[in-house]
Amino acid sequence: MTHPKEIENLYPSNPLGDTDGEVPTGRDVEWEPLVDYRRNGVSETTIHGAVSWASGDEIIHSFGGNVLCYGRSMMKPLMLKVFSEELEELSWEQKAISVSSHNGTAEHVKTAQSLLPRAEWGLMQTPLDLPLIQFGRQVRRARRWYSNSSGQHAAILLGCRKKGWNRAGYTLPSHEFFFEYLKQVKRFLGEEWKPERIARDGDGFPTVSNTVNELATCYAGIVSNKKEDWIWDAIVKNPDLVGGFNRLDTTIIKSCKGKVIAKEGADGLLGMAIEHKDYPKGLGVVVKIAHGWNPQAAWYVARGILGVLGMKLRNPYSLRRQKAFLVSGIVPSEYLPSLKEIYTWDEWDPDNDRWYFDPNEHETKQ
Repeated sequence: MTHPKEIENLYPSNPLGDTDGEVPTGRDVEWEPLVDYRRNGVSETTIHGAVSWASGDEIIHSFGGNVLCYGRSMMKPLMLKVFSEELEELSWEQKAISVSSHNGTAEHVKTAQSLLPRAEWGLMQTPLDLPLIQFGRQVRRARRWYSNSSGQHAAILLGCRKKGWNRAGYTLPSHEFFFEYLKQVKRFLGEEWKPERIARDGDGFPTVSNTVNELATCYAGIVSNKKEDWIWDAIVKNPDLVGGFNRLDTTIIKSCKGKVIAKEGADGLLGMAIEHKDYPKGLGVVVKIAHGWNPQAAWYVARGILGVLGMKLRNPYSLRRQKAFLVSGIVPSEYLPSLKEIYTWDEWDPDNDRWYFDPNEHETKQ
C-alpha cells in the first residue's frame, strides 16, 4: 500500500498540473485518432483514444493500447465474480442488475431494490443521483437507487452478508471484497501484476489502473471462462437491465445475439467480450475515448470492429452532426478491406454540411 507521504507527491501543487509522479498524465500520452467528423471534406473534430484486441493472454492488435487508465464500471463483470456462488440462486433479472450501469428507470430501480430487504437499504453507500435518461420533464429528488451502480451495491451487500463479511466499509480498499476482486484480475494478468494506482470511483468503490491492453486481456478471459458462472448468461438474457434505452452496451448485446457481452465504463470506456470461431481462446476488445464519455463516437468504432467480425450493429441515431470517418488502426490490418465496406452513415442520410452550388465555379463563369 502506498504511504500517505508518497501519495501527496502524486498530486500537483500548481494549476498547471505538474507532478513528480512516474505515471504520465493525459497531456503526455500520444493518443491515437479514432474517428474524425468532416464538414464538406475538412476534418473539423477528431476523436482520439486507444483500442486493444486480446485473445487469451496475447495482445493481437494494439492501437495506442499501452496508455494507462482506470477500468471503472467496465470491470463490474469481474467484480461480481467474487460472489458468483453466493448469488447463484438469484433470478436472472437480479443477476443482470448486479453487473449493470443502468439508466435508473422504474424497472431498474425495482429490480435493484429486490436484492435487499427494506431494513438493509440504509446500508447502501451509492452516491445520490438522478436517472441517466428521463422522458419528458420530470423533476425528481436525487436518490441512491437512481445511481447507475445501485444494483451492484445491493448485490455486493447481499454477497458480503452471505460470505459473513462485515458490511461496514464494504466500499473501502481495506475490505475483503476489494482483495478478492484483485485476485480475479490477477487470474488473467498474472500473479505478479500489481496496479500502478488505486483510486476512488464515482460510485464509491476502488478502481484500479490498467493499460487498455490489460483491460482487453481481462475481457478475453471473460469469454474463455464464460461457463464457469452465471455472468455471461445473465447479461445476454437481460440486456435492457445492463444499460437501458439507446445505450451502446445494451444495443451491442442485443445485436450480437449472445455472442458478445459489452459493458460501458465511465469516462469513455467500452469493453467487448466476443465469442468468435477464429479466436478459440476468446476475444477481448476495449475502446477508450481520450476526452471521456462519447457514446456516439464509441458507437461508430464498435460498429466497425464488430462489422469486420461478421456482426451487424446499426449506426447510432442521427444527432444532426457531420458524417463520421473511421481510422484504419481500430482493426488489425487483415480486416481493413472489410472495414472499408462498413459505412458510418445510412444511404438515405443527406450531406447537411455542404451546398451543391460551387461559388468558385460560378465566379469563373462570370
